[in-house]
Amino acid sequence: MSGSGSHDGRGRLGNVLSNLAVAVGCVLFLGGFAWGAVVYKPYTVPTDSMEPTVNAGDRVLAERIDGGDVRRGDVVVFTDSTWGAVPMVKRVVGVGGDTIACCDKGGRLTVNGEPIEEPYLRAKGASSLTSADGAPASPQSFTADVPEGQLFLLGDERSTSLDSRVHLEDPGQGSVPRSAVQARVDAVAWPMNGMIGRPEAFAALPGGVSSDGPLPLQVGGVVVGAVLILGGAAYGPLVARSARGPKRQKAPAGAH
Repeated sequence: MSGSGSHDGRGRLGNVLSNLAVAVGCVLFLGGFAWGAVVYKPYTVPTDSMEPTVNAGDRVLAERIDGGDVRRGDVVVFTDSTWGAVPMVKRVVGVGGDTIACCDKGGRLTVNGEPIEEPYLRAKGASSLTSADGAPASPQSFTADVPEGQLFLLGDERSTSLDSRVHLEDPGQGSVPRSAVQARVDAVAWPMNGMIGRPEAFAALPGGVSSDGPLPLQVGGVVVGAVLILGGAAYGPLVARSARGPKRQKAPAGAH
């Protein structure tokens, strides 16, 4: 009796733990997807102007943000009528009040006279942007003063990108209003190249850089939820089988 009751108790406990794991897993799994759908929007990058950071045809996840939250170094999705009224992806290198210039004696972009190291421009295998086989941060020299409430944007592929440098003669010297920004690109989802980090060179400037988005937490919740669902679904039957114990073999007929 006591042995049977112990086995039954183990079976019931196993079922409770299994159901609990599956329930918590479902909350994390579905919650992670729902949170991501609210915060992020997918975009397909149409051109190669952001190579090598983002390639043409890449599917990116961009966090919906207000233009007032944009910081230098952010890769943003924006739409501006002057630029053709279509969504574009560029990197913010200057904000209102900045003077953007290129290039200094080292071939670097400067913000308010401060040289900016831009490792995202470097080709694979190159040790330095300004090495003998490297290239300056912009093939053409320029200077621009960014009006308040505006953003100055460049592509990472500086030799072909049609960016703020093309619009230097326009009002605002090639800048766009902060309100034009729709989202900030946090990761390349396909192919799975991972998160797009915040450039350290801009961190020392006033305002610093943006905080990382919640995508890692959302992905973590989905992964943990999936593990709990699968683990919980398998745990209950295993405990139930263990609680029943091995089956007794029937003695052959006529055996004594």
